[in-house]
Amino acid sequence: MALAVPIVATNIFQTLYQLIDTFWVGRLGAGAVAAVSLSFPILFFMISAGGGLAVAGAILVAQTFGTGDEEAVDHAAGQTLLAVVIVSAVLSVAGFILSEPLMALFRAEPAVREMAVGYLEISFLGLVAVFMYFVFHALLRGVGDVKTPMTIAAGTVVLNFFLDPLLILGYGPVPAMGVAGAAWATISAQGLAGVVGMGILFSGRYGIHLRVRHFRPARGILLKILRLGIPSSIEQSTRALGIAVMMLLVAGFGTTVIASYGIGTRILSFIIIPAMGLSVATTTVVGQNVGARKNDRATVAARMAMTAGFVALTAAGGLLFLFAAPVIRAFVPNEPEVIQIGAHFIRIMGPAFGFFGIQMVMSGALAGAGNTMAAMSLSIIAFWVLRFPIAWILSIAVPLGPDGIFWAFPISNVLSAVIALTWFLRGTWIRRIVDEEPNV
Repeated sequence: MALAVPIVATNIFQTLYQLIDTFWVGRLGAGAVAAVSLSFPILFFMISAGGGLAVAGAILVAQTFGTGDEEAVDHAAGQTLLAVVIVSAVLSVAGFILSEPLMALFRAEPAVREMAVGYLEISFLGLVAVFMYFVFHALLRGVGDVKTPMTIAAGTVVLNFFLDPLLILGYGPVPAMGVAGAAWATISAQGLAGVVGMGILFSGRYGIHLRVRHFRPARGILLKILRLGIPSSIEQSTRALGIAVMMLLVAGFGTTVIASYGIGTRILSFIIIPAMGLSVATTTVVGQNVGARKNDRATVAARMAMTAGFVALTAAGGLLFLFAAPVIRAFVPNEPEVIQIGAHFIRIMGPAFGFFGIQMVMSGALAGAGNTMAAMSLSIIAFWVLRFPIAWILSIAVPLGPDGIFWAFPISNVLSAVIALTWFLRGTWIRRIVDEEPNV
């Protein structure tokens, strides 16, 4: 809990970026909200494609930290940062070039698609700085420091809070940029956080002390990062691609449904933060204990975290079920149809939130144990074997229309939780990836 609570707070701050963007973009109308909603899956997919390297760095740092070798921790952190910067630069260029062709896949109105392309292109311009921000968080979590990233995240959210209305709506000499302003505000705030984070890592006062020698390519460590990171990237990308494909289904039902679904999934991303925090904390605790050859403690931590995730998300889902309409109305006060459909979506999802918590925490436990292939498999099953096929069958083949897509969420959550628990109870999920004995 000492790890999870600050991580939950950090994730709340990070999710506030999206909620603040949606709040101010909502003042521009349903079309603007739909543009941001269409952009999000593509941006999330590209970030996820490289995000697994940050996860790999956190796993490697956590297990190395468990052995007590400080120099090995610093070297692992430097190699992770090197790999992430290279990959994020490639993804930044690719994303900028592909923004328009990718958005053409969605059957959105031309005005909505144009706004979405602009939002994506600006977001991809700042991708390297955003990745530096993410890897800073991951590396410090690996050594158990979760308070420093929380403080940095809080400061950047405050900055984003003031930049959003200034750049979206304009004020004085600053012109109104509309949807593009939301993208500029976010990358400016997160880019600044990335620079500050790098300064902290080089200072050596927070558990990691980067030096120039740590960036000389080390084939063995880089290969280990890739072996851990590629399955983790596939896991995250699978989830992101699942969101994008679901949006393709949603886009066929018009702008109002797109806006309703977009706001509903943003709220979902906020509600599941406790499970995300517990998942990341479990990765750290499991990783450090497995590195120190204390597998029993790792198992107890995973079991407790899954229980806490189920209880916390079930309670959050119950509250959201009761106050669905007022929550949606806060984002789009002048769109009664969006409010009605969005509230209906949330009431369908809410009761099964706890089962998603079980799946999230189990993925974190598998990652901390070095078993990223299993975590990847669990994610693929959850989205591609369950959620998307169920959504397609219920919305198109049955057909229930948008309700079919909405019902796919709780059904897939319950089935995924059953699979995750079965995997956990088998007891074969722990794998140690570092061989060094602890330095006494």
